[in-house]
Amino acid sequence: METYSLLRQFADSWMLLALFVFFAGVILWVFRPGAKKTYDDTADIPFRHEDKPAEDKEARK
Repeated sequence: METYSLLRQFADSWMLLALFVFFAGVILWVFRPGAKKTYDDTADIPFRHEDKPAEDKEARK
């Protein structure tokens, strides 16, 4: 069997399954119960210092 055919069969079967499992894992990781606080904190970054610029010690966090 030539290399192209072997790699094509591998990509059509096991690699497709592996990538689907990876995709499902990422989706489960993002929507896990403990992630809400982290993502809410990250989403608020642009609005933290609307009134004045951050002081040096706050900017280093």
